[in-house]
Amino acid sequence: MSDLGRLRDRSENTLVPDLLGWMGAAFGDAVDRAGVRSLRLGRAQMEDVIRALPAAIYTTDAAGRITFYNEAAAELWGCRPEIGKSEFCGSWKLYWPDGSPMPHAQCPMALALKETREIRDMEAVAERPDGSFVHFVPYPTPLYDASGTLIGAVNMLIDISDRKRADIHAQRLASIVESSDDAIVSKDLNGIITSWNGGAERLFGYKPHEVIGKPITILIPADRIDEEPEIIERVRRGERVDHYDTVRRRKDGSLIDISLTVSPLKDADGRIVGASKIARDITERKRAQEQQKLLVKEMKHRIKNSLATVQAIATQTLNQHAEERDAFIARLHALGNAHDLLTSETWRAASLQAIVTQALKPFQVQHHERIAVEGPANVWLDSTKSVVVAMVVHELATNALKYGALSNGSGRVSVAWKQPSQPNLVKLVWQESGGPEISPPQRKGFGSYLIERAFGGQLGTAQLVFSPQGLSCTLEVEL
Repeated sequence: MSDLGRLRDRSENTLVPDLLGWMGAAFGDAVDRAGVRSLRLGRAQMEDVIRALPAAIYTTDAAGRITFYNEAAAELWGCRPEIGKSEFCGSWKLYWPDGSPMPHAQCPMALALKETREIRDMEAVAERPDGSFVHFVPYPTPLYDASGTLIGAVNMLIDISDRKRADIHAQRLASIVESSDDAIVSKDLNGIITSWNGGAERLFGYKPHEVIGKPITILIPADRIDEEPEIIERVRRGERVDHYDTVRRRKDGSLIDISLTVSPLKDADGRIVGASKIARDITERKRAQEQQKLLVKEMKHRIKNSLATVQAIATQTLNQHAEERDAFIARLHALGNAHDLLTSETWRAASLQAIVTQALKPFQVQHHERIAVEGPANVWLDSTKSVVVAMVVHELATNALKYGALSNGSGRVSVAWKQPSQPNLVKLVWQESGGPEISPPQRKGFGSYLIERAFGGQLGTAQLVFSPQGLSCTLEVEL
């Protein structure tokens, strides 16, 4: 037993733990060994040192009653226990690490006094009066007087709450990574693999010990080997490589389509030390896309064949009515062009800009300087509305060529669209000017019937105005 463990408070002539004397003696011995006598601290100075220490320190007598604690201990407990009455620990409530209650009489300090030995490698959780919790590691040490009689104990409590939270976060993250179906791989800035999860093993066929420590290039086909230096360079700059499709090689030599995301990895000081790669198998998606392309191509082929058949029938049927025949065939072409737009976008939608441009294409050859088109490019219409709007624009242009602004040498046509205050609505305005004076027609033609029937219900609304200065048509289409 060392001299530092045998303590007596001579001022009270009673056996109590003299923490100040104990620490003062330890400090004095260290100073003596260093030969710097001027650094010896008095009792009052030593008390100031202990109270100012950031570590939570307190003492008890042999019965476990608290005899001293510093400010760090009071802060850790969240309360101030009563000197000479509170026993073993100043915590409001105590728990074992698994969350079960820990009676104060069974805490590490009580155990150290009962068994007269140092207690190490234990953890506990303190609940403060405000309901918050502190995970801590205690270091209770019995204290003895000069005769070897137990007179109390000293305890230091180390707050490990931040470490616990970090451990829990790391464990959860590790669990997520390991259970992920995606391949999650990390590598250093030299491209050497440093971690390999279960998803990577299933996707690429390698077990962790077969790849960790080896270059990531073992997964890259020869014709794509140039991708790696570019990825590493972007990672060094702190950039994230987000979801790009590529091809990688499995252990058995087969190639697999993947979507790859790469993010920089940083150390505790914020320095980039490597990269994390997440690879997702997109084989099924690629296969579905190819099948979709084949189906759309087949649909496009069948539609064109059907339109060609209708055109042949119309040519034969209307052989003696050239004007009607040509108008009908032009409408078929407009319909076919509208379907071409849809097939290029997998039949779901087409941009209004592309719809208008395609519908006016036959008329732009001779009158491109007289037709102005203006509107945002990010307005999209579904398949039904795309076909109808394309047909309407075609009919308006045909009418302008026969009777309106494009029938003379000076008229002009403006086609403009915008989204008003309602985000689910687009307003398209066809305006003619400079053409011959017009008046409302005596009978409705195909174009008028098309507009009235198409925009008399769910597609939106339409308004035709036959002004002497020129025809105007306003379409409000619901998106």
